[in-house]
Amino acid sequence: MRIAMVATAMTIAFGPAAFAQSVGEKTGVNSVLGVAPSTADFVRQAAISDMTEIAASKIGQERGNAAEKTFSAQMIADHTKTSTELKALVAGGIKADVPAGLDEASQKKVDKLKSVKAEDFSSDFDSMQVNAHKDAVSLFERYAKGGEDPKLKDWAGKTLPHLQHHLEMAQNLSKKR
Repeated sequence: MRIAMVATAMTIAFGPAAFAQSVGEKTGVNSVLGVAPSTADFVRQAAISDMTEIAASKIGQERGNAAEKTFSAQMIADHTKTSTELKALVAGGIKADVPAGLDEASQKKVDKLKSVKAEDFSSDFDSMQVNAHKDAVSLFERYAKGGEDPKLKDWAGKTLPHLQHHLEMAQNLSKKR
């Protein structure tokens, strides 16, 4: 308990630069405090978010109802586009690495969605989409306001309205069941 409190205090006092892969981003402390992620954290999380959305939406196209299938097609198109844009920005000189695959936590979410019972699919898919888009909106808002790299900061700001729209769409999925 004491270690967790010290880590939280260090994150608050010194910001994300105090850790290589910031504890603040991993634990969600930065999100709660509204602290911008480092460029490396932003790139990593944005890329994983896109890959998770694409993987989950492919499952949504197979197993979802009509509204979820339409939503999933839109998510695949939009998140493929933002993935391509992010990779081009990083290739243009941003000092960050784009991960090649999902992290363990995201892979578990996708695997759970694959194995959920048919009668529970819509509920699980819809709530996963709402939560994922809330996280993405927070990430992009925080980087757009306080990010380190001007080009990436501008891109985050331009991408944010699309993510906010995705969140609205996700929130409306459960209303269509």
